[in-house]
Amino acid sequence: MAAHQNGSISTEFSDFLLNCFVRSPSWQHWLSLPLSFLLLLALGANITLLITIWLEASLHEPMYYLLSLLSSLDTVVCLTVIPKVLAIFWFDLRSIGFFACFFQMFIMNSFFAMESCTFMVMAYDRYVAICHPLRYPSIITDQFITKAAIFILSRSVFLTLPIPILSGRLHYCGRNIIENCICANMSVSRLSCNDITINRLYQFAGGWTLLGSDLILIFLSYTFILRAVLRLKAQGAVAKALSTCGSHFILILFFSTILLVFVFTLVVEKKMSSDVPVLLNVLHHVIPAALNPIVYGVRTQEIKQGIQRLLKKGL
Repeated sequence: MAAHQNGSISTEFSDFLLNCFVRSPSWQHWLSLPLSFLLLLALGANITLLITIWLEASLHEPMYYLLSLLSSLDTVVCLTVIPKVLAIFWFDLRSIGFFACFFQMFIMNSFFAMESCTFMVMAYDRYVAICHPLRYPSIITDQFITKAAIFILSRSVFLTLPIPILSGRLHYCGRNIIENCICANMSVSRLSCNDITINRLYQFAGGWTLLGSDLILIFLSYTFILRAVLRLKAQGAVAKALSTCGSHFILILFFSTILLVFVFTLVVEKKMSSDVPVLLNVLHHVIPAALNPIVYGVRTQEIKQGIQRLLKKGL
């Protein structure tokens, strides 16, 4: 039981309530079916991809290890967010405990940062493959992937852990209703009777430091890749080189486009329904997760062949 006191206001409660689309209750009805479909699609596609890479020896290569990491992150993010949203839609289970709320906040922020960093490492992998093909086997090794995974994990956890800690140290008084479907940092912090300037600044600075640096490095990688590709003179070499990077570039577009739209709606939120940013935030946790493995499965011949072989074996 949590008890907090601020002046004459004294409130005692043990959980938060997620106020999900209360201004647009009809959204819950028409969103529940597509969200359920996207969740099942994301879980099925990512699990299929992970099993294929695990069982197919031909896919035991650094690029596919990175793809496995991305699939694992997508799966965890989906399971952290979407089942709770569907429980609100179907059974009106709006209550979420203090610990569960801040844990969800940590998972969303840290895994989001891990995905961004994974895209950056994947861009570097494609840069080495296209710009330094002869050195690729000696640079992108299993040891490199292990170090990259440790870097992705430690960097993301270290920089995002203060977010739920700062929110958890606040005093919550009066209201325990979160105007969101998920425990987003600022949606929770606004309920506090303390000054949340530090929370705002850290969310802004930390977010743009992580995502901004990753996007800059991804952009630089693809600039060098494009320059190297345009210098190729062998027939079909340009198309082949662009094809190897196409899937990765599409995934980055999924990831960044929804994020940019979400940020844009927050900037102009006074001119539109407050439920729109909430909807985009929810969709951002499931649409890329559902589409990422499908894009790689469709566009990567090795993965398609691996899935076909597993199906023939009866898996």
